[in-house]
Amino acid sequence: MARLTCSNLIPALTFLPLKSSLCRGSLFFSESSQLIGVLGFGRRFSSSSSGRISMSLKAGIVGLPNVGKSTLFNAVVENGKAQAANFPFCTIEPNVGTVAVPDPRLHVLSDLSKSQRVVPASIEFVDIAGLVKGASRGEGLGNKFLSHIREVDSILQVVRCFEDNDIVHVSGKVDPKSDIDVINLELVFSDLDQIEKRMEKLKKGKARDSQSKLKEEAEKSALERIQQALLDGNPARSVTLTDFEKDAVEHLCLLTMKPVIYVANVAESDLAEPRSNVHVIEVMKLATDFKSGLVPISAQVESELTELPSEERGEYLHSLGVNESGLGNLIRETYNLLGLRTYFTSGEKETKAWTILSGMTAPQAAGVIHSDFEKGFIRAETVSYDDFVAAGSLAGAREKGLLRSEGKDYIVQEGDVMLFRFNV
Repeated sequence: MARLTCSNLIPALTFLPLKSSLCRGSLFFSESSQLIGVLGFGRRFSSSSSGRISMSLKAGIVGLPNVGKSTLFNAVVENGKAQAANFPFCTIEPNVGTVAVPDPRLHVLSDLSKSQRVVPASIEFVDIAGLVKGASRGEGLGNKFLSHIREVDSILQVVRCFEDNDIVHVSGKVDPKSDIDVINLELVFSDLDQIEKRMEKLKKGKARDSQSKLKEEAEKSALERIQQALLDGNPARSVTLTDFEKDAVEHLCLLTMKPVIYVANVAESDLAEPRSNVHVIEVMKLATDFKSGLVPISAQVESELTELPSEERGEYLHSLGVNESGLGNLIRETYNLLGLRTYFTSGEKETKAWTILSGMTAPQAAGVIHSDFEKGFIRAETVSYDDFVAAGSLAGAREKGLLRSEGKDYIVQEGDVMLFRFNV
């Protein structure tokens, strides 16, 4: 599958090669132990008729200069190399790092299956340079930065919600609403400019056949409604479109079509009770108005966690009055916003997490592993995570009658442990 140049809310799958398969009669049995599970090759989401999903989810970290973007990136990405400094445009080229999705269920399954290795799902974080007012017109190298945003699947907008006289704010004061308005307006202006150019081209062009004409008409209708929404101050994602219209405008990669999570960057003292921070309350209201997600995080705390041995991190978080790092909360909110779910394969050689879209059928979920699994799907031996743990193994679940044989119409549930049977 060719790599697309932009993202869409509906993901597409890239296939990983089989290392080996075990053939018995006319059936091929495959567990995760027979698979090569390398993630993060940068293949993008796209709207595919088969509803397939890539394993490489890409989230762009944006915000005004000096709000804590690069500090957050360095903290959440193990090999982060973004430079953090107290002046604008410190980050010019986007830094990209792949992060394992925290999931304690993986290690439980691995212990029960006595797996040789554990392979989590992954997410790519992209640290995009700080935007400023006028970015859509090229201010502060804005056009270059906006183009980087087009490449991601979701936007994590870091908003400064802490006071610190030693860290300069580009507008002279901490004002979350003003900061959010600046960035949102630049995204809107960029989309309006793109739509205007596209509408002019549609007026001049002539469709060669009836199908092309229908698509152009759908695109024009959708763009007119999106344009009005943008002029009214609403993002493109607020406009209700048919699937056909979504396909027609997908190539434009509109910035305000992407889902947004507001990351309220707070001081260490506010982490346990972020609602006590007036700035966070303001961001919460805006997130609700824009139908976006919200995750309070202390980038400074996340940075300090990276300097501690893993066994001491839980104790440190507990001393601050929280039970989980901001990374876990951030990834969970991203999954929820994009409608993503996780299922597992588990065997002696490997226990692995697989990412799918909510509502995917068993054959589609099998296709995330390899295209042959979907093409030749026969059935899926399935057990819920809780039942697997209670039974102690796949064999134990089978003996207790907890292992189900599911067909092509089965909708995969969060936490299912699955073994696919197929032929080719």
